[in-house]
Amino acid sequence: MNISDSKYAVKKFIDARSVAAVNKSANTDASETALSATFDLQASSTPVEKRVLLAYDDIYSIQYFGKDLQPWWKKDGGKIEQVLNRAYPDYRIMKTKCDAFDKQLYSDAMNAGGETYAKLCVAAYHQSLAAHKLVRGENNQILFPQKENFSNGSIWTVDVTYPSAPLTLLYNPDLLKGMLNGIFEYSETGKWKKPFPAHDLGTYPIANGQTYGEDMPVEEAGNMIILTAAIVKAEGKADYAKLHWKTLSQWVDFLVKDGIDPANQLCTDDFAGHLARNANLSVKAIVGIGAYAQMAELAGEFATASKYKQMAQEFAAKWQQLADAGDHYSLTFDNKDTWSQKYNLVWDKLLGLGLFPQAVYDKEVKYYLNKQNGYGLPLDSRKTYTKSDWILWTSTLANNQKDFEALIDPVYKYINETPTRVPLSDWHETTDGKQVGFQARSVVGGYFIKLLEWKWKNRTDKK
Repeated sequence: MNISDSKYAVKKFIDARSVAAVNKSANTDASETALSATFDLQASSTPVEKRVLLAYDDIYSIQYFGKDLQPWWKKDGGKIEQVLNRAYPDYRIMKTKCDAFDKQLYSDAMNAGGETYAKLCVAAYHQSLAAHKLVRGENNQILFPQKENFSNGSIWTVDVTYPSAPLTLLYNPDLLKGMLNGIFEYSETGKWKKPFPAHDLGTYPIANGQTYGEDMPVEEAGNMIILTAAIVKAEGKADYAKLHWKTLSQWVDFLVKDGIDPANQLCTDDFAGHLARNANLSVKAIVGIGAYAQMAELAGEFATASKYKQMAQEFAAKWQQLADAGDHYSLTFDNKDTWSQKYNLVWDKLLGLGLFPQAVYDKEVKYYLNKQNGYGLPLDSRKTYTKSDWILWTSTLANNQKDFEALIDPVYKYINETPTRVPLSDWHETTDGKQVGFQARSVVGGYFIKLLEWKWKNRTDKK
């Protein structure tokens, strides 16, 4: 195999039927570089298989609070040549394991949500994981930062971790810890001094501190508490929460003070602009408080658990009054002529908090079914665009397969019919299926939310 200018490589092959020798000009753009290889395939009555191993040497993955960190695969001092030498003879073994995993994933997703749902999970799986780096921190700490692809390039963005989380919760909660560890460390070392979590840790691959221009206070506090509670539920023990209890306690008190009727601020849907009295953001705060109470109970902090559970229940009842708009719940508490997807409710359901009655879910889902366009349910009443990850969360609120499929079918139609042929975009227009923005992002790991619900509901240990 050789590296050369792409035009030179093609000409060499046409003229001499051979690959080009190394001939890379210093002025050649990286996009003009070609890798080329040839095999001598003799006539044979049986199939012949050849393989090419392709890799790059990730010398350092990221800079983390001033320290250059290596990728996880170098944990035992391995070099790229050693990795390739191991990979070649292990190809058959790994291929067999990958094929078995693919079949199991598809089968599980079919059982959880049907054939269309399984196909959506297949479309999202590799993209979500590929947007991350697996990095080795001090004392072999797992770090699993993502790059916010195709937007501002932030690293360790909390409100990107939040929608991505169902995939890692399903298959390896330690990876989700690796998505939270850096944010916890930022606060616990005193580098971040505010009473709520940071939005990010920098601009990829430099993770030395937040570079996004504005905080998302309620959004990020709710996200970090809910995701920690999800790890606790996945593992059936409160160990991870106990490591960060002081920080979680600070963040939950912030939610109690500022989260129930949020001031004018950004949420994860920051492209839609600032919003005051955001009903869906309020749901996140209420669920976050309830999730904290649940963790406290598992940790044996029964007085604390009782206190925060009561607050969450009272806030949930108040929310139903503030957001009630008759046949649905409003986008903002002060405008009943609006509506929005209440995707944050899904964690009340998955964590079994019981803060909001089934009637709230049913009212919202019934309303959503009458608001859909050809390529999906709009995010809210302000625009006709949507976020497909949030539709999958919203669909999981449905209490029957028919309504669930009615909400996800247009997303599958979008994926297959969109005229914008790019790596899966999570932000699209529901009227014509065109990409609005974003592509190749990890957030499509959120498609696995229904499978996560099914797994948790059917596991034998009942954690």
